Amino acid sequence: MRARGFSLVEVVVTVAIVALLATIAAPLTETVVRRGKEQELKSALYRIRDAIDAYKLAADAGHIEKLADASGYPATLQVLVDGVRDVRSAKGTRVYFLRLIPRDPFADPHSPPEETWGLRSYASPADDPRVGEDVFDIYSRAPGNGLNGIAYREW
Repeated sequence: MRARGFSLVEVVVTVAIVALLATIAAPLTETVVRRGKEQELKSALYRIRDAIDAYKLAADAGHIEKLADASGYPATLQVLVDGVRDVRSAKGTRVYFLRLIPRDPFADPHSPPEETWGLRSYASPADDPRVGEDVFDIYSRAPGNGLNGIAYREW
């Protein structure tokens, strides 16, 4: 049996097939990565919003200190991690709402997690969120739309 080398045509055809497969796979890979980041974003939004709601419920129930003219929402996201004193506890135990602040997966990875989110105060309108005395809600500051066609800011 004689060893045979590859002809130029066989090499060109092989390279063309590999290039075609790479061209097809690149957008698919990009979509898979983007879908993963979007899933992380949904999860992070859910966890933070759940913690904000739990803080509000604790404030309304009298477990944590709330000023008479305050909304009952946390002053910052960091309060959810640092915890607050349970006023009903004789030992002065603290109530914690988050272990850590999740980061927006679309944000700059070098910025602190609490700075990756847009904040909306209770006093600001939903269509024009602004920072204020408390944190009523959060939103992603990432530009563009998700795979579902909705802007990340509106998730």
